[in-house]
Amino acid sequence: MRSLVRKLLVTAVVTLASVGTAAFAQTLPGKGKTVHYAQGDSLGGNYVAVQLVLKAIRALGYDVTLSTMNTTLFFQAAAQGDVDLATDVNFPQREPGFRAVEKQAVIVGSGMIMGGGINGYLIDKKTAQAYNITSLDQLKDPKIAGLFGSDGKAELISCDPGWSCGDVVDYQLDKFGLKQTVRAVRGKYEALMVDAVTRVKNGKPALFYAWSPSWVTNALVPGKDVVWLPTPADALPPNVPNKGSALVSGVDGCAGGANPCRMAMASWNWGAVANRQFIAANPAIKVLIEQIKFPVPTWSRWEYAISKNGGSQAQIMKLADEWLAANKAQFDQWVATASKVQ
Repeated sequence: MRSLVRKLLVTAVVTLASVGTAAFAQTLPGKGKTVHYAQGDSLGGNYVAVQLVLKAIRALGYDVTLSTMNTTLFFQAAAQGDVDLATDVNFPQREPGFRAVEKQAVIVGSGMIMGGGINGYLIDKKTAQAYNITSLDQLKDPKIAGLFGSDGKAELISCDPGWSCGDVVDYQLDKFGLKQTVRAVRGKYEALMVDAVTRVKNGKPALFYAWSPSWVTNALVPGKDVVWLPTPADALPPNVPNKGSALVSGVDGCAGGANPCRMAMASWNWGAVANRQFIAANPAIKVLIEQIKFPVPTWSRWEYAISKNGGSQAQIMKLADEWLAANKAQFDQWVATASKVQ
């Protein structure tokens, strides 16, 4: 008799467990659905974040396809419904392209970087201290500018020819009256900056445009190796909208200890953009994306690891898996909150 009761109890427990598992699987909001996810063609910490978002979407029951494309193509594909989502769109620099498709696409959440990132001009700390350089405006002086080039003209490492940040640099040099003493060098940014890093490490002057978080500001730490040069005023070209002030509080390594520090533009962020119909039909994805953010030090570590060890798929996956192992509770909370939305 006891044996029969024991068997009945075991059978009941197994049955309930099976029913519970099946019921949970059936309630996953993504069951039977596929997300067409895109990542940009600019390799960096954003690729690690993409892998973590992808894992979270799959945890909601969705199948996911991932493609790589430039932001211009993504906007077109999202507007047409060929792609559902991207989470590494650089705002505000890519806002003009987004505005052209905003009837079909929508921004989701407030960005993947906690507090956002910053953009601006940097010089090596050694030269800044030796000549008391505390503002970009001082480069109007040929004697100061000549420290970073020759014949009284500085060479400023700018962005790749196709990047809109280079347009910002060109516009600001003109607006601030620096064209006579500063020449912007636009080429392959990565290669130019490898040379700049070497120069600074060897105690030589360097002047360049950069952003944080990035591998550059990990290799050359603001406040330790380099300093940010405040700009004299807010100034952006018409094709780069600015919703906020370029005055940013609490910037580590701002020349002269300025606080707030006037950067090249207001804070930037990796934003998420989705097809409107897709996000309306998948509120769980919306809730998931709205939660996911990573602190600046995490982004900086990813960027540095990629710059040091390369950006192979194996390296990207390794960084994503390491973050997940150390932050499983946070990841599970994101998924649990989103899974409640049907």
